[in-house]
Amino acid sequence: MTAHDHPSLPSDATLPTDEPLPADKTLPSGEALPVDEALRPDEPLHVDLAIVGAGPCGLAAGVAAVRAGLSVVLLDRGPIVSGIAQYPTYMTFFSTAERLSIGGLPFVVAGEKPSRRDALAYYRAVASHYDLPVRQYETVSSISSIEGDASSEPTETMDRRSFMKHSIGADNEVTTRPPRWRIRSTMRSGRERAVLAHAVCVATGYFGRPNMLGVPGETLPHVMHGYTEGHFAWREPVVVVGGGNSAVDAALELLRAEAKVHIVHFAEDLDRGVKPWVRPVVANRMHDGSIVAHFNARVTDITPEHVVIEGPEGTEHIAATQVYLLTGYLPETGLLSDLGVPIDEKSGVPEHNPDTMATPLPGIYLAGVIASGFDANKIFIENGRDHGDMIVAHLTSN
Repeated sequence: MTAHDHPSLPSDATLPTDEPLPADKTLPSGEALPVDEALRPDEPLHVDLAIVGAGPCGLAAGVAAVRAGLSVVLLDRGPIVSGIAQYPTYMTFFSTAERLSIGGLPFVVAGEKPSRRDALAYYRAVASHYDLPVRQYETVSSISSIEGDASSEPTETMDRRSFMKHSIGADNEVTTRPPRWRIRSTMRSGRERAVLAHAVCVATGYFGRPNMLGVPGETLPHVMHGYTEGHFAWREPVVVVGGGNSAVDAALELLRAEAKVHIVHFAEDLDRGVKPWVRPVVANRMHDGSIVAHFNARVTDITPEHVVIEGPEGTEHIAATQVYLLTGYLPETGLLSDLGVPIDEKSGVPEHNPDTMATPLPGIYLAGVIASGFDANKIFIENGRDHGDMIVAHLTSN
């Protein structure tokens, strides 16, 4: 790979590869890099910034790091922007394309608002344009401090190897920031790897931890915590649990696919946050019986053929071959809790400085919706995309 393939490097610079370097290749210090020091896949990678999560806000943080000349790696247990990939197939964003753009690259769409497909293509293009080193389908299991652990300190050999893997910044210099954190991860093949980083940005988003009901049958194969499209439910009896935008949109799409739709919600009406142009549509469908609504009701059991609820009519058994539990998600704070980052019990917000996104632990940052706690409506792509610039500004100022 040459500098012409990488927007942050001067035209005469070259990027490292996995191929052995020539015997006369030297580090900036003048020290020769032996040919037999080629990086092996199992060796720890040393970077300035490791980003856990490759959603839009994680990608934006990666772009900010690359543009600032920092070495960076992103890790995600799925593909890039996996949260968007899980959106309903034919979903259209409420935000405009400009508000979803990152990295200074224009997001151009044919219509007024971008679709799910538009967004997936755009974020892939951003990651490719900046050649972001994303380790997809690699699950981070732990983040731990390496301070005081002599066995974890980077060796001179590892530093040479790090020179060969994404450790060149915009000024063509090898990173000099000492590692403070060890990130352990597991590839989908089962092989374990490690990254040593000076700083870590946790951008794990929301979609990996559904808000469970805690009832029998919740893990049956016909029970889903997300919705893609209604085709698979044509003329099938289905139950949608929830009263927010996701539940309402799914119920209407399922109805258009001729599914027999019941919606169950614990409150006396739909959530107040349901989009105002959608509310009268679903209200009319509930009024005419096209969608059967069960308010002030809770699910108590799910069987292979029924959903059991308790409500004003007592116990009811609703026939269902597909069940959509669209009850929201909880922030994935497990890694932060294990690190010792304080998390407010009431709000679920990890302690951090909103001006820098830094937590009380030096070198540990937040980006995206993870910083909003239980209220996912506080942070979206359009205001979380700036977190990366804030993090990099704080990191490079110290």
